[in-house]
Amino acid sequence: MGSAVITARAAATFEPVGRSVATARAFVRDTLQGWGYNDVVDDAVVLTSELVTNAVIHAGTAADVLCLRSAEGVRVEVADHYPEREVPLQSSGIDFGSPDRENGRGLLLCAALASRWGVEYSPTRKHVWFQLDLPDRPVGIRSAGPVLPTSLLPVTDQRVRVAVVQIDSTGAISAWNEDAAHVFGHTAEQVAGKQFTDFVAWPHTPGTSTGIADALQLSRWEGSYGIRGADGRTIAVYASHLRVRDNDGDPSTVCLLVRDDERAVLQSPVRAPVSDVSSDNRTADPFEVFIGSPAPDDLDGLLQRTVERARDMLDADAAFLLLATDDETELEVRATTGLPSARQRFARVPVEAGTGRYGSARMPAVHEDLTAVPGAVPLLTDTGMRSVVTVPLKVEGRLTGSLGVAAENAGRYSNEEALRLQFAADRIALAVESARLGELERLRRGSLSFLVEASDLLAGTLDRDQTLALMAQMTVPTLATWCAVYTIADQSSDPYLSYVLHEDEDLIDGLKALLSKISPPDPVPTPGARVWSAPAEAGHRAAVSTSTRALAADAPLSMSTATRTTLATAQAVGGETVVLPLVARNRVIGMLTLGKPSDDHFRQEILELAEDLSRRAALALDNARLYSERMAISQSLQRSLLPPGLPDVPNVEIEVIYRAAGEGNEVGGDFYDVFPISDGAYGFAIGDVCGTGPEAAAVTGLARHALRLLAREGFGGPAVLERLNAAILDEGARSRFLTLLYGELWPREDGSALLKVVCAGHPLPLRLRQDGSVVPAAEPQPLLGVIDDLELYAEEVVLDPGDVLLCVTDGITERREGSRMLGDDGLAEVLSTCTGLTAGAVAARVLRAVERFAAEPASDDMAILAMRIPEPQPQQS
Repeated sequence: MGSAVITARAAATFEPVGRSVATARAFVRDTLQGWGYNDVVDDAVVLTSELVTNAVIHAGTAADVLCLRSAEGVRVEVADHYPEREVPLQSSGIDFGSPDRENGRGLLLCAALASRWGVEYSPTRKHVWFQLDLPDRPVGIRSAGPVLPTSLLPVTDQRVRVAVVQIDSTGAISAWNEDAAHVFGHTAEQVAGKQFTDFVAWPHTPGTSTGIADALQLSRWEGSYGIRGADGRTIAVYASHLRVRDNDGDPSTVCLLVRDDERAVLQSPVRAPVSDVSSDNRTADPFEVFIGSPAPDDLDGLLQRTVERARDMLDADAAFLLLATDDETELEVRATTGLPSARQRFARVPVEAGTGRYGSARMPAVHEDLTAVPGAVPLLTDTGMRSVVTVPLKVEGRLTGSLGVAAENAGRYSNEEALRLQFAADRIALAVESARLGELERLRRGSLSFLVEASDLLAGTLDRDQTLALMAQMTVPTLATWCAVYTIADQSSDPYLSYVLHEDEDLIDGLKALLSKISPPDPVPTPGARVWSAPAEAGHRAAVSTSTRALAADAPLSMSTATRTTLATAQAVGGETVVLPLVARNRVIGMLTLGKPSDDHFRQEILELAEDLSRRAALALDNARLYSERMAISQSLQRSLLPPGLPDVPNVEIEVIYRAAGEGNEVGGDFYDVFPISDGAYGFAIGDVCGTGPEAAAVTGLARHALRLLAREGFGGPAVLERLNAAILDEGARSRFLTLLYGELWPREDGSALLKVVCAGHPLPLRLRQDGSVVPAAEPQPLLGVIDDLELYAEEVVLDPGDVLLCVTDGITERREGSRMLGDDGLAEVLSTCTGLTAGAVAARVLRAVERFAAEPASDDMAILAMRIPEPQPQQS
């Protein structure tokens, strides 16, 4: 600002997210209004919006905003943190951009609106500043009333006393002048450090709606209330509040107060109505006359400008604008001023409310005193507003919204003000609807992208717990602040709290504990979201109880961790909570619960998106449930096909390794068994049914149980396999051919073992001798399940101490890596390196060699049966 003396500064940094643009606008507006620079607020907000958009949206970095005040005007500086930028040459000039482009308009607007402006570059920073000078006006003519006869001037005491009270950031009185002491009877020493609210008689219930504490937080406020004097009586005052900040950045509020009958001393003059004709007598655009030029380019900015201009036009204390839903049955709060907007934003009220001619939002309505018609304007309940005028926004005869202004005094408005407000509403309705449709289209495109991604994620898993986690993670924080999923096992079961998520991980445990203590929502199959008040009520009760105990202990500042958790949880669930049914295959399988923090509401578009998501999530959750149930049944049946255990065979080591191919399969087409036949005799088998999966497993069960039964009936190996062959063929179309190696084992007293083996179409068993040689231990014979008449024979094999018999299925020998196959020769080579190893070590080495042979997972079942005759231990002397 050159040599101008800086009298105040305000700075803030905004993150690189879309909502930061609106937050920056609000920061600049509040700062300049607090400094009393209303004449340049609109231009400053427009320029700040463009420059912050360039930083956080187009440059993608945080934006630093600095406001500087001097006697001549205000300077605003916006800087980004772009990590690498080419510094322009001094002679290259500056590209102003084009007003038709999405970006690049900031410098163009600076040139058009600012008194002075400039750009400073560094390799990592772009710094744009602009200055807005205050209009040159002779002192005393900013606002003036008409000349009045002396008899019409307001009556005051002999001396007009203006009480000046300053309130610090904690609400305590830090300054109390002599006039305050004279008017109210309290000396400065008596009130210093005490809460200002202890002396205030607010016109409506403290703690609800806009109370004195809220009024003290506003940048400017004007109105009536009472101060309790030293004699206990309430003195009616008219007050003007101004929020200021000292050089250290600490905020405080300066309150100027006079007796209510002397309000003319402080009360702002009535604002002149907006003219529809420009100063040069040319007809101006009605929309620009009301909104101002340039108009905000986003819906929220346009709506906020609308309520501010409506408030100013009718000299109101508050204004609000609601937009209609597509079916025109509800109105949704989208912008307010002078009201607790955080509490009311996105709240919904019915279009048809109340009775009488003021009951419908489709017609202009004037309420001279809301206390006479309680509930007529639900948005204003418990706000202290008494008179209100509302008018509809219509486009081509269709209701698109409602605009209203309100005042704290009764009888402020008549039909004349309603006509003026309707005249303004008619001029902005089309622009508002156009902006709303544009926003809705952007939301729908984003919603479609969101649902496509959600569907892909949900379809990518059949795990129930992972599906529950995905449901919650997709809703928080995109759709809601917190989420809870209830599931219902069957029609006779109660809903069960299965998953809880909050955007603040520290609140999850407290939220889960709160929801566990209340009854779950009713599993109603009716589509759509319905409000569920139980969490907010339970949180409120818990907070009141905890606060009462803390006050009773007289130690509210040393709250325990449990107390802080309870209060934080109550805040988290204090807003709107909705429940959406999870319906799949005409059955309610659970509920999706979405919640907002205190005094917050859901937008209608968000609820519609949540309903779409709940339908997809319900089907994914039910698919996961069905898959889990079928997997459990399949695995249970498969486990029943495995042998109960391996018997202890004297002087013989036996080891089995089994791997079933396919996800979730414990048993496939390969099988094995070792079982006792009679005293001193044992049977063993290893086989391979054609194919994998449940059908192959069914033949596996038939083969394993038939082998045991026939062997224990005294049939020899060939007879056992011939009868099993007949049983397989009896299955008809369900039959599958089977390769089987079956043998009978007799351990001998000399330490050797006699084996009788039948190899029916199966890979030949390999014998490893102590000298490292490997030879086949049987001859190949026909497989089972193909021809009726089989003539099989048994071959005798004697295993000496130290010998190993290795039996495998073709999943081992046919292991492939490209065109290479392990084969019988490869298996024999691996076995030849196993001399001296135990049966378990032999089986493990073979499996490692098979797994390392190829990088891809095995596509066929694999079974290994290794038997070894241990060498006799030397006698100890």
